[in-house]
Amino acid sequence: MAIPNLLSLITFLPLAGALVILAVKALSRKDDEAVIGTNAKWIALWTTLATLALTIVLLAQFDRTTTDYQFVEKAQWFSYLSYHMGVDGISVLFVALTAFLMPLCILASWTNIKERLVEYMIAFLVLQTAVIGVFTVLDLFLFYMFFEFGLVPMFLIIGIWGGKDRIYASYKFFLYTLLGSVLMLAAMLYMVGVAGTSSIPELAQYEFLAAAQPWLWLAFFASFAVKMPMWPVHTWLPDAHVQAPTAGSVMLAGILLKLGGYGFIRFNLPMFPLASEMFTPFVLTLSVIAIVVTSLIAFRQTDIKKLIAYSSVAHMGFVTMGIFAGNQEGVQGAVYQMISHGLISGALFLCVGVVYDRWHTREIVFYGGLTKLLPHFAFVFLLFTMANVGLPGTSGFVGEILTMTGLYQVSTWAAFVAATGVILSAMYALTLYKRVMYGEVTNEALKGHPDLTAREILIFVPLIVGTIALGVYPAFVFDFTTASVDALVAQYQTLIGG
Repeated sequence: MAIPNLLSLITFLPLAGALVILAVKALSRKDDEAVIGTNAKWIALWTTLATLALTIVLLAQFDRTTTDYQFVEKAQWFSYLSYHMGVDGISVLFVALTAFLMPLCILASWTNIKERLVEYMIAFLVLQTAVIGVFTVLDLFLFYMFFEFGLVPMFLIIGIWGGKDRIYASYKFFLYTLLGSVLMLAAMLYMVGVAGTSSIPELAQYEFLAAAQPWLWLAFFASFAVKMPMWPVHTWLPDAHVQAPTAGSVMLAGILLKLGGYGFIRFNLPMFPLASEMFTPFVLTLSVIAIVVTSLIAFRQTDIKKLIAYSSVAHMGFVTMGIFAGNQEGVQGAVYQMISHGLISGALFLCVGVVYDRWHTREIVFYGGLTKLLPHFAFVFLLFTMANVGLPGTSGFVGEILTMTGLYQVSTWAAFVAATGVILSAMYALTLYKRVMYGEVTNEALKGHPDLTAREILIFVPLIVGTIALGVYPAFVFDFTTASVDALVAQYQTLIGG
């Protein structure tokens, strides 16, 4: 049975949960902070689980054979602004990824957030609404509103519940991403003025003047490149990751970095195809530099979290190369890589959270021999480490091999250099695992701490299942994305004369 306004329900249910938390706090005794905090946690958890359940219904009812937007809702507000929602085979998976990760973020914060717990849970629920809104709206200005609104809760999450340098990191994150979007807003105003519509599907079919396309492309690129983030505008990410609480890092790596890639697929490629073809060598060069340089930087890190953050920048390089390869394998691989990276990177940051909760340090030199002390954790960390380096049988392998296959058809030199990134990722990831997990336990402070708790196992099991399932059965993703990706690539190739 169809659920009316399903997309609106999925998008705004987390926001409704945040309002419920506020109402419960207002009706509770002011001196009973422990009970208020516990209520906030349970409301947030059940809200995110309900959102996940509705998203499963969305996936079950989704028609995988059509390229049309589905579950469309539309209501005209003003002359150039409408409430327009819908999903295709690409965006529906990002909605699912967001709904999947959010309950895990709430569980990961269950015991390690002590202060302002109510506000913390509200921030995550508001963030979920903002991110899902980015993937579901089909109006240009509504997209911009959700895209920018997501900055606010993440800014607060880093700035209030982050580490000792949280203020610096939060402002750096906010200013980088906000300034990158100013040009995009100017481009949007021009597009609406010229095309006479703010509908994203209609704009994707509109042929903008060849002379205007490079400027429009650069305006959108400035915003999405920062969000990815691409080299050299990536410097905000390591600081944000290091200072953010564990769940904040999961959302940053698992979801927020995907907004840039999604933007390239939704806007740059279909709306400005001539400019996309012209700037392809530029994007490939930046992507190759990102893969090689940030992998080498990751190898030199002494902080586990910062190492994984630089790893994320390197892996996003494969995504941008796949998108601007402009062929079926490249774009398909880029979408797959983003979904896979959301699972794997989120799991790796949760692994960092496990050791940080016990010993309150992320310095690699502090650890060693954890396989003897935390054998179950050692297995989990090894599995996601191998997935991160693209081991066959894990989801990390499928995305990388597809993006490089698509890239090889466009640029052999870029594909060759990018392939070295696979070797470099194995180098820094396996070195990290060796230094933290193997050897003798020489630090007495490591002893006396428990292995994975039941709550932590509950968090990791869905991520393990997802990583392995997508690795051995990638058709689950392809069944959703193939029709939309094929239509996007066919349109792009036709417009550039390919």
